[in-house]
Amino acid sequence: MKRIVQTDQAPAAIGAYSQAVIAGDFVFTSGQIARDPANNELVEGDVRAQTTRVLQNLAAVLEAAGCSMKDVVKTTVFLQDMNDFAAFNEVYAGFFNDAPPARSTVEAARLPLDVRVEIEAVALIANKSGQAS
Repeated sequence: MKRIVQTDQAPAAIGAYSQAVIAGDFVFTSGQIARDPANNELVEGDVRAQTTRVLQNLAAVLEAAGCSMKDVVKTTVFLQDMNDFAAFNEVYAGFFNDAPPARSTVEAARLPLDVRVEIEAVALIANKSGQAS
């Protein structure tokens, strides 16, 4: 069985997809971009500012699913420009300082709304009741 996850603490989906889906013991998030859920506007600034907002959005979706950033086992990162990797990684490391998840990072020719970064994640839920590990 699967369960759809939705929260107003992260930007609403802008297409035919869910913010996240719980399937078995895992949460699969959709890619998060640097939209502020309070006003639905893109965060201005460099890749550091955008990465911070993206990871805050991701944390909100995970919380709504019953887990946290500590439960993330894999992320996929899409960067508009791989030259932003060092700045992105500095911010990312601050969100995943203990036992960071596995990660893939790719440069994407064009991301939604021309953002500089998009991140999706897979996280583990300890049991079917939604209690985080």
